Amino acid sequence: MEDKKLGLPSVVATGMGLIVATSCLMPLGQGAGSLGISFIIAMVIACLVNILTALSMSELNALMPNLTGGLAQYTLASMGPFAAIVSMVGGYLVCNVVNGSVECAMFGNSINFALHTQIPSSVYCIILLVILIIANLNGIDVFAKIQDFVAYGLILSLIIMGLLGTFKLGTGEVVSQPFVVSYEPADIFSFVGLAFFLFLGCEFIIPIAKDVKNPRRNVPLGMVLSIVVILVMQIIVVLGMHNYTEWSELAGANSPHIFFGTSLLGRAGSAWMIIVSIFAVVSTVNSVISSLSYICAGMAKINMLPGVFQKRNKKGAPYVGILLIGGAMILINATGLSTSDQLSFMILIGCVFWMVAYIISNLNVLILRKRLAKAPRTFKVPFGPVLPILGALGNLFMIWNIDGDPATRLLIYEICGAIFIVLGIYAAVWCKKIMKRKLFEPVPVKEVMAMESDLYLAARRQRSKSG
Repeated sequence: MEDKKLGLPSVVATGMGLIVATSCLMPLGQGAGSLGISFIIAMVIACLVNILTALSMSELNALMPNLTGGLAQYTLASMGPFAAIVSMVGGYLVCNVVNGSVECAMFGNSINFALHTQIPSSVYCIILLVILIIANLNGIDVFAKIQDFVAYGLILSLIIMGLLGTFKLGTGEVVSQPFVVSYEPADIFSFVGLAFFLFLGCEFIIPIAKDVKNPRRNVPLGMVLSIVVILVMQIIVVLGMHNYTEWSELAGANSPHIFFGTSLLGRAGSAWMIIVSIFAVVSTVNSVISSLSYICAGMAKINMLPGVFQKRNKKGAPYVGILLIGGAMILINATGLSTSDQLSFMILIGCVFWMVAYIISNLNVLILRKRLAKAPRTFKVPFGPVLPILGALGNLFMIWNIDGDPATRLLIYEICGAIFIVLGIYAAVWCKKIMKRKLFEPVPVKEVMAMESDLYLAARRQRSKSG
């Protein structure tokens, strides 16, 4: 009997569940507090750029379907192993570790904001991470069953609270303040990079494409709809914030969603938001630790990371990746990642890596179209090369305007540049010494797709022994 396929509503739900997290409320609060409703313009720009990248990802999946490595394998076939390693390790592993760490910090701040404890926020973060590491090491995805429920609960809660605020139906005191703090284009553009963080993650729909009804239509449409629904939800929340939170206080709040909930409905709003936040952070961080450890194992399978990442414990869990990823998050939070400035700075660093990955994704489409012009594709981005080029340029524009303060922007570039140099050295050595491939020589698509098979791995090991 044929397995039941996922329809469009399930695809959209998956996309929204991966995008929405409590950490996205930090840039939402900071952006709205700094610009007022002008931040909506920055959100729309970031949303459109992410939609363009989602379409490019859909075409890559249509050309090379059912690949678990995603961007790593697309780039391997397009630009060669060097770019594949740098983009995947930097564009996904680094930024997701940063994202998960920010999510944990938001969790600790939310607890302290609501309960006024004297315990440092980082303590709550570390306790949560230790619990999730242990759960993943035992091969227990305890939270998978409530993942969709949590995502929908968070979205529905934010829409309801946004509507209550928009129509002034809350129990709190209504604030009288201007809608717009700044309408200067330079100010708006400087927040587009921060707004980018609000729409990250829809491309993780790609791994479930093989289980989707009519993937040619539902995968790209589901990705686009999930981003648009999130945009509408966030616009409603910004309008609600205008009536119940002072812009200046909102911009500096460590937990803007708790601050908004308290201002809107008092203790009931605070309790509502804290419960939703706890479930959301558990769901999100658990997903990050689990998925990244399996991505590392997958990259090791195609010889792009050390083979140790393939090692599994008795429960079948890829424990090396789990321990390293969870340990990195603990280290980041133990350094005191708690103030809004620090969180915002970490978010922007993560965004730069993700933007670079998105630029490469758009370039992959253009390169593979030229090289494999006649290859069959069940989906193709319309209007020729225009939209992939606009997608790449849009991400470059956001990197250039990653922060309005020149000193902060330069520091972000320096940190990202240093990390990319380290990744580049690792990638160059790994390509030459371990993979024994030329750095920028693309691997044929057929071979990349064959790498999914265990037979390919066995053959590679046999060649290695005989060589």
